[in-house]
Amino acid sequence: MDFQLNDEQRLFRDTLRDFVDKEIVPVARDWEQSGRYPTEIVEGMKKLGLFGLAVPEEYGGLAADTVSFALTFEEISRGWMGIAGILGSHSVSCFMLARHGTEEQKTKYLPDLATGMRRTGIALTEPGAGTDLQGIRTVARKEGSGDDAEYVVNGTKMWITNARYADPLPVLVKTDPSAAPAHKGMSILLVEAGTPGFEVTQDIGKLGYKGTESCEVVLTDVRVPASQLLGGIEGRGMQQALSSLETGRINIAARSVGIAQRAYDEALNYARERTAFGQAIGEFQAVQMRLAEIAVRLQAARLMTYWAASRMDDGVRMDTESGMAKIFASEQALACATDAMRIHGGYGYSTEFEVERLYRDAPLMSIGEGTNDVLRGVVAKALLAGKATIR
Repeated sequence: MDFQLNDEQRLFRDTLRDFVDKEIVPVARDWEQSGRYPTEIVEGMKKLGLFGLAVPEEYGGLAADTVSFALTFEEISRGWMGIAGILGSHSVSCFMLARHGTEEQKTKYLPDLATGMRRTGIALTEPGAGTDLQGIRTVARKEGSGDDAEYVVNGTKMWITNARYADPLPVLVKTDPSAAPAHKGMSILLVEAGTPGFEVTQDIGKLGYKGTESCEVVLTDVRVPASQLLGGIEGRGMQQALSSLETGRINIAARSVGIAQRAYDEALNYARERTAFGQAIGEFQAVQMRLAEIAVRLQAARLMTYWAASRMDDGVRMDTESGMAKIFASEQALACATDAMRIHGGYGYSTEFEVERLYRDAPLMSIGEGTNDVLRGVVAKALLAGKATIR
């Protein structure tokens, strides 16, 4: 049992930390408030090869181990969680394409996705179907046969990260709307940017999670070649999407750790520097209790996240572990952000201090990649079925 990073992971973390401290931390607050897209930061992530985290080496990617994958999202979220979203949706999609795509699809897209020359995301959620993916209404009707076969897609997707930059965008559709159960009639199509009828209609305003766009996407008679069916076989879209969300939950857990770490850093520095009644506020026991609580929550969340990531590296099916890590870490992120705001007092409510942004970013962590209440059900069912053991 070893709770330490190996030498390669430490070097990777230190490189990331240096990048975040130099390129993200100094601009995050101003760019977030102005709504400026972080183009320069994206270019920096390209140079570091981070868009290839989930891409196999034979296609030019880093093929990063899952602990290093988690470290990436932790460090970037420490600087600005919204930036991690740009990389997160891209990585989930790359993982799905690398695992389930045909050789032709992988050869066509993965090399450019690894360098960031192309970016991608994943279009699952709809106005009437978020957690209940089997309730989607986007339909793909097949026309023609052989090399001339294509799908005609109609529907609307919501909350799509990277929608304005994704090429291709994997879209979850119903290729057989009459199938029972519904998931047997669901597939994923790789829709290329610029396809007629594919339109990004609006950016959705958000409380936090800024820096990346979250968009509504409308597909009106979009014609997609049958060769763009992920994996080449209909009816596997639900399984393909859910398998990729395992890494997505590690991603969210790690982002939560990054938020909690920044909350701790800001609270600790403020407690040392802010004076009241002739002494630093960190000398008061009430503040000390909050600082200690933040530190305990942070380290527990970090260890659970790394544990889940290491289980995936061991080749174990880890939907239970990733769900547990995501539930716990996301709730600690909000608790840490709240306590950091309390330590700051009135200044914690000011947009001139970082904790205000952390407080707005943290709640999304309990919603994204499956709400915590739904994931509690997933974990409980695995325990009751004997598929997971806690001892």
